[in-house]
Amino acid sequence: MRQASIAVLATVLGALLVSASSFAAAKGPTTCTDTLAPGAYQRVVVPDGAVCITFAGPVTINGGVAVGSGATFVLGSEDNPAHTATINGGVSATNAASVQIHFSTISGGVSLTGGAGPFGPPFDVTWNTLEDNVINGSVTIAGYDGFWQGFFRNRVNGSVNFNNNTVVDPDGNELQTNTINGNLNCSGNTPAPQEGDSGGSPNTVTGQKTGQCTNV
Repeated sequence: MRQASIAVLATVLGALLVSASSFAAAKGPTTCTDTLAPGAYQRVVVPDGAVCITFAGPVTINGGVAVGSGATFVLGSEDNPAHTATINGGVSATNAASVQIHFSTISGGVSLTGGAGPFGPPFDVTWNTLEDNVINGSVTIAGYDGFWQGFFRNRVNGSVNFNNNTVVDPDGNELQTNTINGNLNCSGNTPAPQEGDSGGSPNTVTGQKTGQCTNV
């Protein structure tokens, strides 16, 4: 009888493990087209033209974030100085309208390439900004053509490459008060990287400042 009970228990446990495994395997990418609620996620994808906004966390993302063409991704707010998100797997965007990330920890680096022009929904004008983040990995921001762009008070464990970005606002392309454990490389930006009206301070760089970022 005891052996039979053990056999039945083993069968039930086996079925539960299979079910749990199937559930885990079924939990795939999250497509965000509105609000990303506090919680834990695998990969988060913002489709082309979509808007994904989360002003408060905590959010944990373990498979990275991908932002599509013409899409907007907002995580955290300058007005809410609390840790918003932990992102493992990095952040990548291709021709996005706006990528705005505040008070978050990103492991795996950041790659923002291209843009979608200076005007459009949901804010009428477009802008990229990375503020008050810890970024483990390199940062590449290249070819953005929005209205304004800023990079402030980040701690980057890797190099920052800021190239060929053209924004409408003459106070745009502001890079200030960052600590970069690597190089800061800048070229081909209009306007050149600057303090603008940010009231920030020069970047602290353990490697080299090159090109347009020599004096910022």
